[in-house]
Amino acid sequence: MTTQTRWVAAIACAGLALAQTPPKPQERDLKLHKDEPDPEVAAKVGIPRSYALVIGISQYKNLPEKGQLKFADRDANEIFTTLISPEGGQFPANNVHPLIGPRATLANLRHELEEWLPSVSKADDRVLIYFAGHGFVSGGRAYLAPYDVDPGNISQTAYPMDVLSEVFGAKIKAKWRVLLTDACHSGAILPATDPQAINQRLQSLNPSVFSLTASRDREQSFEGTKWGGGHGVFTYYVYQGLRGEADASGDGIVTADELADYVHTNVRRETNQLQNPTSERGSFDPRMVLAYNPTHVKVHPPEGSKFGRLVIESNMDGVEVFVDGQSQGVVNKSAPLSLPGIEPGVHSIRGVKMGYEPYGPTDQNVYPGQDTTVSVRITVVRRKNQAAVEAFDKGLADYTAGGKQNYQKAVDQFAKALQADSGYSQAALYLGSAYNALFDEQKADQYFRKAIEIDPDYVEARARYGGMLLDRGDFEGAIRQLNVAVQKEPTHSFAHYLLSVAYARTGAFDQATREAGDAVRLTPANAEAHFWLAESMRMSGQCKSAIPEYREYLRLSDFDSKLAGKLNYYVLGYLIGMGKKKRAAQHDIWMDLRNEANFGLCDCERLAKSFDEAIKSCQTALSYDAQDPFSHYALGVVFLEKYNAAGNAGLLAAAQPHFQAVIDFNQDSDEAAKARKYLLNIGAVLQKLQQ
Repeated sequence: MTTQTRWVAAIACAGLALAQTPPKPQERDLKLHKDEPDPEVAAKVGIPRSYALVIGISQYKNLPEKGQLKFADRDANEIFTTLISPEGGQFPANNVHPLIGPRATLANLRHELEEWLPSVSKADDRVLIYFAGHGFVSGGRAYLAPYDVDPGNISQTAYPMDVLSEVFGAKIKAKWRVLLTDACHSGAILPATDPQAINQRLQSLNPSVFSLTASRDREQSFEGTKWGGGHGVFTYYVYQGLRGEADASGDGIVTADELADYVHTNVRRETNQLQNPTSERGSFDPRMVLAYNPTHVKVHPPEGSKFGRLVIESNMDGVEVFVDGQSQGVVNKSAPLSLPGIEPGVHSIRGVKMGYEPYGPTDQNVYPGQDTTVSVRITVVRRKNQAAVEAFDKGLADYTAGGKQNYQKAVDQFAKALQADSGYSQAALYLGSAYNALFDEQKADQYFRKAIEIDPDYVEARARYGGMLLDRGDFEGAIRQLNVAVQKEPTHSFAHYLLSVAYARTGAFDQATREAGDAVRLTPANAEAHFWLAESMRMSGQCKSAIPEYREYLRLSDFDSKLAGKLNYYVLGYLIGMGKKKRAAQHDIWMDLRNEANFGLCDCERLAKSFDEAIKSCQTALSYDAQDPFSHYALGVVFLEKYNAAGNAGLLAAAQPHFQAVIDFNQDSDEAAKARKYLLNIGAVLQKLQQ
């Protein structure tokens, strides 16, 4: 990952200061303040007060080497961090008690299950128990094996599953009760380990409990390094599912049914159907909320209006207006022509009056639900060759129709027009535009220059040529052409807008801010002008002023994403990475812009210490592009900064997967190196919490 991957820095320099100020360790018995779920999230999603017990034993005190497990401790650690994460289970860290390794004794299991949970849980609560370790069978009873189990005296040193069922079903008061068990590992080869009997007992627990077990009768569960570097396959998909991967509906919520389906499908696939997790569909609420992650909310922007409106003004009476080659009526200087019901996107506007050279054609973007005003100016008495005009009109119809074949036809007609009238600057401009649409850069460049050579004052030609150069990455060339355009026509808003993009791409943010501000002043409805104004302000240290511009861009561009592909984003092909997006990916560019704007908001809100707002903005950015390493990195840093300020251990758990995503994207990047240091610090603090 380099600065070329995104034109802006991944995060403002202040955001890297945390590398020198790692989170301070928190002792397990320290009372953490502000360690409750976000009340806004709880109310929105319907998350009740929650408690959990997490148990994991890899190395047993009294079992031989062949009976030991490798990854049950790591499984439990991962479940713990996933449960306390505000992008996972949403459990307060103080309400999740871990019994991992030597702490998972029979006495401690009894205390937590029979005393602590019954004493704190209420009828409207959510209670979850997770167990990773051995299950034994003795005298016809099934048991969960604590750390100090004695294989020669199982009935006295293990925890009976029927007692677990009674405690969970009767003593623990909660409307949502969840049991996740990974108790039949392939490493469990002791005679007392009977997968069929253990699974039968697990699956026959109280029907009001949502019980998800690692495997079914006669099966064992697998663990290995191929799953997250070392996990049981069942637990790996449980915690991935709780982090949002199981959210099939795209609402950010992971329900009991969604988790069961996700785990079952993936574990079966990973083990070639040798292991089949099971969940009993008893009387539990299948809609119970197990986790919530806003970064997994699918983008469903409101449709709003499907159409825009063109308002045509004129300096003369009796001017016939053509939109995309079709006559729309006559406009007079005292009565603008209103054209509602125009589809969003780029439209060719032309004004014609007998005896005069026509106005345009000129391209105009129409946005859904907005008015777009075009001022038609007729000034020059007609002098064009009739044959040239007829050829141009045919070419314009083909060009407007779009598509490779039509562009090629347009090339032939525009060439005929230019041949019939060598001074026909419009024919040269549209010949260059048609070649550009065919990706013939050399000829496009030739005819754009020809149009300007014929008429040095042809502002539309300079603006369109500048846009093409900008699209190619020739920023200096674009700046030269666009500067001339705005000097000759200071009210040419699109030229100001393109110039702001070009300046921003070269790092001249003060100039970019000025030009984007002019574009916004001239056309307040140009959403992308607000975006580049915000970006330029942020990069020049004006975050406070950038925030309302980001929000205005998001408001103006919050329309049906299906319409976005019709809008003229051709100059934004280099927005994220040199050439990453091209004209064919217009809808993706809309998604990228929404991602970028929310990322920018996150960065500015973080600098203002508005951590909650920053978190929401970065999470929204990831909802538009879940693979964006910059938003992952920024969100991880914000979680750490809020942790340093508030002391909520769940924030550390939330930061972990975001830093890991940065490493997975490019392990050799500078951000990945910082992410590794953060992960080491986070791991140390969370380890203390579990002791």
